[in-house]
Amino acid sequence: MTGKKNVLWWILLVVGLIAANVIAFQLHSRYDLTQEKRYSLTNTTKSLVRQLKGDLVINVFLKGNFPTQFKKLSTATQEFLNVLKESSASKVTYHFVDPQDEVINGKTWNDSLKSLGVEPINVTVQVKAGQENKIVFPYAMIKYGQEQNLVNLFQSSKRNISVSELNNAEAMMEYQFASKIDQLIYPKQPLVGYAIGNGEPTGPEVLSLQNTIDPESMPANLRQFFPGEKSNYQLQLLNLQAQPFVPDTFKVLLVVKPSIQFSDSEKLKIDQYVMRGGKVLWFIDNLYAEPDSLSIKSQLIAYDRNLNLQDLLFNYGVRINPDLIMDLQCDFLPFAVGGNAANPQYEFLHWNYYPLFESRNNHTINKNIGLVAGRFVNSIDTVGRKEIKKTMLLQSSGNSRTISTPALISPNENRNAPEDALFKQRDIPAAVLLEGKFISLYRSRLGRAQLESLEKYGGFRKANDEENKMIVVADGDIVLNDVSPKNGPLPMGMNLFTAGSQYEYQFANKDFLLNCLEYLTSKGSIIKTRNKEIVLRLLDTKKVQSEKLKWQFINIALPVFLVILFGFIYQQLRKRKYTSA
Repeated sequence: MTGKKNVLWWILLVVGLIAANVIAFQLHSRYDLTQEKRYSLTNTTKSLVRQLKGDLVINVFLKGNFPTQFKKLSTATQEFLNVLKESSASKVTYHFVDPQDEVINGKTWNDSLKSLGVEPINVTVQVKAGQENKIVFPYAMIKYGQEQNLVNLFQSSKRNISVSELNNAEAMMEYQFASKIDQLIYPKQPLVGYAIGNGEPTGPEVLSLQNTIDPESMPANLRQFFPGEKSNYQLQLLNLQAQPFVPDTFKVLLVVKPSIQFSDSEKLKIDQYVMRGGKVLWFIDNLYAEPDSLSIKSQLIAYDRNLNLQDLLFNYGVRINPDLIMDLQCDFLPFAVGGNAANPQYEFLHWNYYPLFESRNNHTINKNIGLVAGRFVNSIDTVGRKEIKKTMLLQSSGNSRTISTPALISPNENRNAPEDALFKQRDIPAAVLLEGKFISLYRSRLGRAQLESLEKYGGFRKANDEENKMIVVADGDIVLNDVSPKNGPLPMGMNLFTAGSQYEYQFANKDFLLNCLEYLTSKGSIIKTRNKEIVLRLLDTKKVQSEKLKWQFINIALPVFLVILFGFIYQQLRKRKYTSA
């Protein structure tokens, strides 16, 4: 009888354990106790995953023998994907893949990624035989149905990841995945207009901009310079002189480095587009100061272009000043430092007229992006219009200054080191976001005939009915690209002179442009996922030394002591039980 009871008890125990595991699997839950909710998803991402109608397959190319920093990035990616999968275990699957693994017919992931235009990072790893070079693809590929999208997990080409950069990559991970998933679920592409008719560049210097916004609009023979990009927008030219008005089908109007004066008719078209809710992204060079005019043996005079935009921008709450920002935090240019006229010797020196803007992380547009490179940048002031909210997106470093114009700019300035005492200004604005209800510049200027002529295009509007926004950047070169005589057009944010040298670096100009467009066109819920912050908590070295023994005892000795104590108590209880029996 006792034996049957024991068997029944064991059967019930096994059944109970199985049932408990099944219930625990079905009702699995986790709690994120971190202050910044490191292991949680925003409601936006959860909603996106719930809207999946098919399988979402993610391949992450961070498998292999990598340096410590990239291993940490791989671990952080896996932790995030675990959380993502838990939101929809039946729809989301992920795999970590070695880029050298074969895909089909001898072709590797390495080959496939390079054909998509993905540039790997070369790193050196320690092996038994010494050291060897490896390439790292800090990317993930998302496939949904027949469509696929690339996620950039580390937006830099540097060989080493600093602690802060790894921290930023983790903070941006949810946004990177959420924005790409959103594009796959909702493939509709907003229409962006590129204004022409006032001397805006349309040559090879805008190829990187075109490729960034809408690579499918580029001729096939030009796409070879920028392979692999996917269109997120539709880009069309808009001639302000020929077009009677700016259609509302354009979600954003791009005005990039005009050089010819705007007429009142053209300004009215832009103004009424804004009054109807249109978004404008201005990249304005207020001064004529072209890098092509500045050679090693020449000099240039920066002077006002007289674009006739001052009153329009002033009415919206901003003024582009007729000056130039000089910054000790700047890019390089080659300068002749020796030799002779027939065989000069060049050296890369800092050029203060090429400032590098470091992100202040004060808005989702500039959140966690790298340095943005400018060239002959004007400063910006915000004016009046208290109802308009102004947010500075790009500002100079703590060692900067402005010079008024007309100004004589010469390479001879670099023969002597700049006097640091002159560079004592800080946070000089170069880009600003304006948000609110704008008022028309022409609300009391138009005659009856002009008002009647506007009736066929929806009539004249004196102000915005709803909140609107625009971005003004006091530099047109930020979104243009250099063109190499040997290699053709270079990526946006890369310096022609440092390309191929030890100083080669692609700055975050492209990311800044895309973030501006996304903020002006996309769902606010998606871009809000950029707001996640992961606090970098560094150990207090003094406290570590003073409390070292205490925490060693708690983590090593105390668990062993508790196990021994529990065993002793357990044995004493058994001894007492069976002795009394």
